[in-house]
Amino acid sequence: MVVALLIILIGLSPSIASWLVLRRADARAQARLQIALDSLASRGLPSLGHHPDHQYVEGLGYVIGDISCRLNARSPYVRCAVNPTGPCHDCRAYESTLLD
Repeated sequence: MVVALLIILIGLSPSIASWLVLRRADARAQARLQIALDSLASRGLPSLGHHPDHQYVEGLGYVIGDISCRLNARSPYVRCAVNPTGPCHDCRAYESTLLD
């Protein structure tokens, strides 16, 4: 009877050892995750400032570039098809338009 219990104990020992190692690794991972979350919470999120070229236009929202140019895309992402990255100042394709 003792031999049978010894065989069962020896057979189950790798599983028990593996389970203990897994629990310890999981506890360490949870602790590292909590430290990372606490670090992020203490730093806060960076403020999202507007690009100096952004302008708010009633009815359109924020647009980039010179809104008086006919080629302006009137978009917060792209200035125009001719010069999408800008700047609008001294652009050779500038075409003035009347704003309503």
